[in-house]
Amino acid sequence: MKHSEKPNRLIEEKSPYLLQHAHNPVDWFPWGDEAFQKAGAEDKPIFLSIGYSTCHWCHVMERESFEDEEVADILNKGFISIKVDREERPDIDSVYMAVCQGLTGSGGWPLTVFLTPDRIPFFAGTYYPKHSRYGRPGLIELLNMIREKWETDREQLEGLGKQISNIVEAQLGKSAPGEPGSELLHSCYRTMEKTFDPVYGGFGGAPKFPTPHHLLFLLRYWKRFGEVHALEMVERTLLGMHCGGIFDHIGFGFSRYSTEQKWLVPHFEKMLYDNALLALAYLEAYQATHKEYYASIARAIFAYVLRDMTSPEGGFYTAEDADSEGVEGKFYLWTPQEVKDVLGDEDGEYFCGLYDISEQGNFEEKNIPNLLDQVLKKETSQVGIPLQDERVDGLRRKLFAAREKRVHPFKDDKILTSWNGLMIAALARGAWVLGDEQYSRAAEKAVRFILDHLRSKERRLLARYRDGEAAFPAYLDDYAFLSWGLIELYTATSNPFYLEEALVKAREMQRLFWDEEGGGFFFTAEDDNSHLVRAKESSDMAMPSGNSVAAWVFLQLARFTGDEELDTIAHRQLHAFGGAAAQMPQASTFYLCALDFEMGPPQEIVVAGVKNDSSYQEFLDVLRSKYLPQAIILQNQPGRDGEKLAAIAPAAAGKMPLNGKAAVYICENYACQEPLADPKELAERL
Repeated sequence: MKHSEKPNRLIEEKSPYLLQHAHNPVDWFPWGDEAFQKAGAEDKPIFLSIGYSTCHWCHVMERESFEDEEVADILNKGFISIKVDREERPDIDSVYMAVCQGLTGSGGWPLTVFLTPDRIPFFAGTYYPKHSRYGRPGLIELLNMIREKWETDREQLEGLGKQISNIVEAQLGKSAPGEPGSELLHSCYRTMEKTFDPVYGGFGGAPKFPTPHHLLFLLRYWKRFGEVHALEMVERTLLGMHCGGIFDHIGFGFSRYSTEQKWLVPHFEKMLYDNALLALAYLEAYQATHKEYYASIARAIFAYVLRDMTSPEGGFYTAEDADSEGVEGKFYLWTPQEVKDVLGDEDGEYFCGLYDISEQGNFEEKNIPNLLDQVLKKETSQVGIPLQDERVDGLRRKLFAAREKRVHPFKDDKILTSWNGLMIAALARGAWVLGDEQYSRAAEKAVRFILDHLRSKERRLLARYRDGEAAFPAYLDDYAFLSWGLIELYTATSNPFYLEEALVKAREMQRLFWDEEGGGFFFTAEDDNSHLVRAKESSDMAMPSGNSVAAWVFLQLARFTGDEELDTIAHRQLHAFGGAAAQMPQASTFYLCALDFEMGPPQEIVVAGVKNDSSYQEFLDVLRSKYLPQAIILQNQPGRDGEKLAAIAPAAAGKMPLNGKAAVYICENYACQEPLADPKELAERL
């Protein structure tokens, strides 16, 4: 196996994933008309391989097959080979992943699909070794079989492809309507109770994923129905994840998922979106419980993101790899001697004892630092994790400095609008909840980067930026997630520009993606006819679906503005996917967060006064400390910003300070109360 000295066409691409394959002997094409025209002209099937730069099994398949001359020779002679980065082209990935799941019952990456020159899929799978083993067919055998079928029984393959396409179109192109109500919330809660792990937290067995939107839903369920066990499930899960090896106890940040039930052994890649959503979950748990522990974990996530995942211009990078020096997890593992070499014997013994670093090891004869014994020893209400212990933090910093000298995992430095939207939302929420303006400054800088660099000449939002180039018309997720981030940033900063920009993006989202006939939003814009089908995604996966977040965004903006059209869109959006949520409630938890918000009772809170006034700040401190999932919070300050806000949000108009002092106005369940002039009164009222 070797790299080709002469690069292939992928050398002209910006995607780090495609560039990783630019020296393969495979004659790769990027997705585009050139590849499909060549396939048609030469009467060859398409070999489509989809992955991403930090995907461990994508690396394995590259080493075994795509760097191999024998495999490359078969592909180059019999197929037109296309490489796709799923992160910059989720439109392609979502359609062909649905094909794979429909054919095999499962999916994942690398995703391997065979197509006709007309882009019709007729076979799909995931990882294939070079040769058959352990009951898994080998890529060489598969390629030879497909090529023989293509030459001898083309009609069968094309017929199969049309059947598959019809099924996928029926599944992906339509909504599953139903009128949602509180029974959906109860149904989801009952399902989650059954799959909950009472010892380590989380849901289901191995592999175990964080899925933070499950926890956001359970917090709302606890708040609405007073169900204590819902909060207990949240706390146990947040505790288990942080104590496990899925959290990087030396450098912070969370890995993608755990390969086992107790959160010890992660799949070591770190994704921006996981860390954004987890920060939101820990922040909401902090508001709900007032336990400083949860705030400290949110701060640790932000420390990691601002240190390692932020570009000089302010955008946020995509991911860090699981592998370094070709070995999964190598960067993160320790032996007791390595710890003692840095800390000395006494401190080394102490640190090893605390973080389960032993001679026998807990992962491939080395150690993943973890605090899992804390989960078993303590109830969540009694937990005291040494995140802020001065001695422990000093030792951790020394180990971090030593670890920095190691060969780092690969960093995917492309900037995705959608994932940046999630991190903007998380940082803005962090600024609000924790009262720390460094987080809102970072979120504002990211917004400026997107508005400056990720828009076309026609001001159309774009999906990906890297190495000076922005590309690909934005997808639904880009608009929905960025709009969410802008709404959160308004709350954090009180700058009406962000609320106004969220409205602009929501209107663009409606114009480009809304299905007027069936309700709901398509994943691709109305002027994009390049795909097998215009998909509608309703299920929340590792990230909430664009449709779930769009529902949330339109509900929030309708409440801020009083705009009945926005409210109508939001209700139609919830109705369009009510049937899907009823069938799979646990795959709809962010949708259910939006439903919970719509069910009310609505709460509008206006803080009126001068921002630097001490009582004004005291009012904000009270609001920050409360878990208020039904509330929108407006800050009405005299001057230009106040006038701008009143034009956008009529609820703020006319609500002024009392006798020159800050005041708070609460309208709840469609009735407004007398204004409050004392922060203590507000705390009691809430």
